[in-house]
Amino acid sequence: MNGQRLSYAYAVVRSSGPAAQRAQTALADVRGVAGAPVTLVRSGAVAAAVSAVPGEEFSEGALRARLEDLDWLESTARAHNLVIETLAARTTVLPLRLATVYLDDSRIERMLGERQEAFTSLLDRFDDHVEWGVKVYAEIAAPAEPAPPVQPAQPAQSDAGRAYLRRRRQHSQARADTRRAAEEAVRRTEEQARGLAVERARHRPQQGTLAQLPGENVANDAYLVPRRLAEEFRDRMRHAADGLPGVRVEVTGPWAPYSFTAPLEEARQP
Repeated sequence: MNGQRLSYAYAVVRSSGPAAQRAQTALADVRGVAGAPVTLVRSGAVAAAVSAVPGEEFSEGALRARLEDLDWLESTARAHNLVIETLAARTTVLPLRLATVYLDDSRIERMLGERQEAFTSLLDRFDDHVEWGVKVYAEIAAPAEPAPPVQPAQPAQSDAGRAYLRRRRQHSQARADTRRAAEEAVRRTEEQARGLAVERARHRPQQGTLAQLPGENVANDAYLVPRRLAEEFRDRMRHAADGLPGVRVEVTGPWAPYSFTAPLEEARQP
């Protein structure tokens, strides 16, 4: 595919009226993946934000290898999200998955036409709504030091053994206390969201390299909130862990509705 240009799709927006004008204006100074300008490809009532990308990097075969390259993946994800968030700041947007690539713009037009009714319904549903991410972390105490080696009973070693057992009990108690506090924080976030959020998406708690912050991630939720209530929602969540030692609540956003557009994954086929 040397020299061939493919079409990279970022998101779906409305194709006409003030919303489309705002999207067009927002994209004027944006560069997408591979530094390319982003334009709207229209079909009926909807449009996709699209840019050209090189076939040698974004063909199906090349993507399988590229997605293992963390530096390339991070760079591509940043450009992808920049386009989506730029649009989301101006209009209602339906994010498409990272690396949604078609052979050319005509394939994107066809996809938009086939899914126009579903896209329009989602755009109506997400009008004037934003997504907030809410993660609850439990900062579990480090485990007790290893037990002293077993030796014939001597007074000093016996004292060390008792001290070790005491530290283990204290550590177990501290872990249990922190876990109970984290469960209370989760309950509070759910309670505070009622009356403000219209939908919730539960994600698997992050572990390993995905958990970029210290502590154990015990809840990883996303909420869809009317834009007019967004600041109140954030303020409530920021105080959900007040008075709960060893617990932290991280609130991120506002975002485009990434967590509520799962059906769009079906639109990934070139």
